[in-house]
Amino acid sequence: MTTTFAVLGIHGYGRYHLAEIARLQAEGLAEVVAVADPRGADGAEHLPAGVPCYADLDELLAHVVPDVVTLATPIHTHAPLAITALRAGAHVLVEKPTTATLAELTELVQTSQETGRVVQVGFQSFGSHAYPEIQRLVESGTIGELTGLGGVGTWSRTLSYYQRSRWAGTRVLDGVPVVDGVVTNPLAHCVATALKIAGAPRAEDVASVDLELYHAHDIEADDTSSVRVTTTAGTRLTFGLTLAGPGHTPPTIIVQGTRGELVFSYTDDRLWTRTADGETQTRFERTGMLRNLVEHLTEGVPLLAPAEDTGAFMRVLEAVRTAPDPAPVDPAYVTWLGEGDESYPVIADIETWCARAAAEHKLFSELGAPWAGPRG
Repeated sequence: MTTTFAVLGIHGYGRYHLAEIARLQAEGLAEVVAVADPRGADGAEHLPAGVPCYADLDELLAHVVPDVVTLATPIHTHAPLAITALRAGAHVLVEKPTTATLAELTELVQTSQETGRVVQVGFQSFGSHAYPEIQRLVESGTIGELTGLGGVGTWSRTLSYYQRSRWAGTRVLDGVPVVDGVVTNPLAHCVATALKIAGAPRAEDVASVDLELYHAHDIEADDTSSVRVTTTAGTRLTFGLTLAGPGHTPPTIIVQGTRGELVFSYTDDRLWTRTADGETQTRFERTGMLRNLVEHLTEGVPLLAPAEDTGAFMRVLEAVRTAPDPAPVDPAYVTWLGEGDESYPVIADIETWCARAAAEHKLFSELGAPWAGPRG
């Protein structure tokens, strides 16, 4: 059985959707029947020959209703486009963050249930085969009693990153929530992955969210933040995240125990086990979100990232969205590197502050970062 796809947004991340569908097509499992992008198909060499390109989803659906619509579109369009596709009779894969507000997630899940169509979210890390091993190691007591989880992400972003679109780095655009900050978009996987490992994927699993939001770039949203989540089971998860680091270091989740720790590098599926007995490292495979969706539709395999299982992450997004505006980092603590549009800011000692936040379960101001003050 061949699953038909329509891809929305083909000039950005949508090219990865097309590439993954091409791999599935080579196995006789999938086919792209249409795409849509307001910029048209010019320059989209990765678009399969003969596939029609429409201006928007409505025009596309007037010609064909595929089995699946994939959305690699601006954050604030996720909910309305996904709901339109569901009501037309298609299943949906939407890139993260699932929606721009928690209320939109609720509406999306309700529409999915009403239409009998599913929504998979593009949290690629959810496809890692490391999760069963992490669960086994925790449950076996290998690292002792679980004391918490930390997340560290220190990336850099240039000026050009925020010049790529009107919505980049905004909290609100034309009166509509966008929430394009470090916690909710570039390093969203760090938060969502840790919540999954903690066994707290849904909105009702989150008891509280404390956070501090800052920016070194001249943007509206946060590019440097500390976040502490407490689950209803009492587990603490604390994150130090920045896009104002000196480079692009693979982000990690640290599963902390009384006798050791697990360190999960989720972008390359590597897991370290560190105890008094020594350190081991294991590399895992992963299943792609589109492949899993096809297997779900054709074989009944459970979805890896159903929309409802991103509810806990969306509770964090909602806390970011409703918090006071991020505070600018004092320029005295920021060094700019590079030239022109490829220049980027680096906050002094930011890697240390992010690592300490995750390890000590404290926000930046609680650690005494000289540029930090309580926010939200």
